Amino acid sequence: MLDPVQLLSAYCEGAFPMGDEGGRISWFRPPHRGILPIADFHVPRRFARYLRDHPFEVRWNTSFGDVMRGCADRPETWITDAILDSYQELHRLGFAHSAEVWRGSRLVGGVYGVSIGGAFFGESMFSRETQASKVALTHLQWRLKERGFIVHDTQWTTDHLASLGGYEIPCADYLDLLHRAIRLPVTFDDRPLGAHMVFR
Repeated sequence: MLDPVQLLSAYCEGAFPMGDEGGRISWFRPPHRGILPIADFHVPRRFARYLRDHPFEVRWNTSFGDVMRGCADRPETWITDAILDSYQELHRLGFAHSAEVWRGSRLVGGVYGVSIGGAFFGESMFSRETQASKVALTHLQWRLKERGFIVHDTQWTTDHLASLGGYEIPCADYLDLLHRAIRLPVTFDDRPLGAHMVFR
């Protein structure tokens, strides 16, 4: 398992880890970084109509580990046991969060990530029903705006994220924005943070 302080410090410098089948953990800081705008987040008109009457319930932080396991449930995954344990510890400390989509008693989609100050680092999402992950991501965006976040880092930009307004910026620009964001006195929720961190 990664040390929580080491992991959070890496995020503050623009790096993030991924595991492989051999149990190794590698660190990445891409030359361009995916960003999903928060203040200017746009919901496509057709999906906005769907959101008004979708069949799901959205919850926060009630099944964090299950969301991670849902994200890892694919033929190839970087979410190894060490990654799972590390982020569950960050969740216990109040730095990692999940948006969960439920149909009745069944978890059908979700997204998880890490928050530091006004920066949210999206890690992965999954869907077991059509539109479930998109519902989770949209509600996450609304929550980030409501709580005063200014950065939603998506690491890279996919076609799906681009359809929601995602784009890439050079790493140097990302780091400038990141260092402003982590100093903001905002939090994802009202739980006390359990790791002593000083963000400069």
